[in-house]
Amino acid sequence: MDATNRNASVTSAQVRTQAAYKNRWRTLLHNPKLLVIAFFASFGGFEYGYQQGVLGQSLVMTRFKDNFPSVVNSSSATGWLTSILQLGGILGSLSAGVLGEIFSRKHTMFSACLCVVLGSYLYIGASYHKPGLLYAGRFFTGVGVGLFSGVGPLYNAEIAAPELRGLIVSFYQFATILGIMLSFWIGYGSNYIGGTGESQKNLAWQLPSIIQGIPAAILACGIWWLPFSPRWLVKKGRDEEALQTIGYLRKLPVEHELVQVEYKEIKAESLFEQRNFEKHFPKLAAKEASNLWAREFAQYYQIVRTWDNFKRVSTAWLIMFFQQWSGIDAIIYYASNVFLSLGLTGGTQALLATGVTGVVFFVSTLPAMAIIDKVGRKPMLIVGSVVMFCSMIIAGVMVAKFRHDWVAHSAEGWIVVAFIWIYVGAFGATWGPVSWTLVSEIFPLSIRAKGASIGASSNWLNNFAVAFFVPPMLENWAWGTYIFFAVFLAVGIVWVIFQLPETKGATLEEMDRVFGSRTGAEDAILLAEARREIGLSMMLEADAVNAVKHSDKVYEKGHERVEEV
Repeated sequence: MDATNRNASVTSAQVRTQAAYKNRWRTLLHNPKLLVIAFFASFGGFEYGYQQGVLGQSLVMTRFKDNFPSVVNSSSATGWLTSILQLGGILGSLSAGVLGEIFSRKHTMFSACLCVVLGSYLYIGASYHKPGLLYAGRFFTGVGVGLFSGVGPLYNAEIAAPELRGLIVSFYQFATILGIMLSFWIGYGSNYIGGTGESQKNLAWQLPSIIQGIPAAILACGIWWLPFSPRWLVKKGRDEEALQTIGYLRKLPVEHELVQVEYKEIKAESLFEQRNFEKHFPKLAAKEASNLWAREFAQYYQIVRTWDNFKRVSTAWLIMFFQQWSGIDAIIYYASNVFLSLGLTGGTQALLATGVTGVVFFVSTLPAMAIIDKVGRKPMLIVGSVVMFCSMIIAGVMVAKFRHDWVAHSAEGWIVVAFIWIYVGAFGATWGPVSWTLVSEIFPLSIRAKGASIGASSNWLNNFAVAFFVPPMLENWAWGTYIFFAVFLAVGIVWVIFQLPETKGATLEEMDRVFGSRTGAEDAILLAEARREIGLSMMLEADAVNAVKHSDKVYEKGHERVEEV
């Protein structure tokens, strides 16, 4: 009986989500503040993307090369300067799992802003033949953007309705690519400060970092006006505030059926996870009550305690593994160097080609945000991987054939550049927005912040490896580097097809059904008891479904009357 009720409630939630999905664009027009909040909270993604493009631009600037020859003339030093950002990112993303639970998602983002501002202005303090502050600045910036990556997409996922979650979380990737594109063009423009030769000013390489700190400072000031995550509020026992926040985000009165059902689903999930943890780990649960920090660290054991949780953490980790080893950040970090190696003469021409790369990246992301909740996650990843795989293979073959004489084969060099642009466009339209969406949505409430932070740390750990090893790979392997990344893309296609579940349209509380979790009778009973205790009855859910359908009919009738007039 309990299992039947559980399955029925899941079906009701699915019907409600499907009904709401039909009205998603009208919902956004009626309630645009959700987009504003999501975009503002995604400034952390902007900082992440902007930082990815800044260093690669500097490496080909005359004044930077003159000031820091020990960095530019050594592939290992270049790799360290690039990858120290990732070391900071690993520390920040792992810290986000605990800080995001104790201090809230938005207050953790505030601390991230401070780190980015500090890092941005330490970086420009480096002086002639003294690159120490370059490393310090990039490390602190890495800590900041790492914190952002652990809580930013998670925050957006938790404020979004299920029918809009892919779009809302995609704002993080949208902001990331916007940052990459602007850093490319700012680098291209600042390269002309004082001229492109010996007369070039230090401001040429300093200005991009000066600009980098501005969005972080703006977010640090404005973040106090953002609402708390309603799911974090429920977990902290601030139920009335959570209910008011849901009503504010949905632009509905708190008495509305949709608001009540969403709140009760979150509350029931939280109660279930709490009781499940107390049942299996009574001693750790006792520590939770007495020590705030012990509670948070004790919950890391939840991640490996069951196969269900471990499977989701592994899924998040592998999503970011395959995203990074597709080679995208190798292109983003070292785009200017790559284009120079393809025969584009002079740093300025390479910077121009890099700027176009940023535009392609940005433009390709826009349609992905619109279709991710309709097409689904898996089809987008598969199609994107196939296009990227073909582009890498073709580019690798052409580099192998013509790399010894690009002067005589300049047309072929531009063909390779074109395939790199196709590759970047395919990533921007698929893996970019989809990977961050998946990492932020697949976890149960009890381990969501920590699971998302581990997924983000995978991004940074693998990003570190890519950033560190690619300079010598490009130098020694040349065309083999492209084939190397193509192999990982091929393996990623197989993994997505056979191992990754489709999460389109499921509520955050329904991810257990998607992953086939909680099939045991005891868990089903615990969840059913929690739902009954909270008052999440089938009648209430049915009322919510009818409320969505009614609003749809009202709109259609109004539209028909307008057409008649």
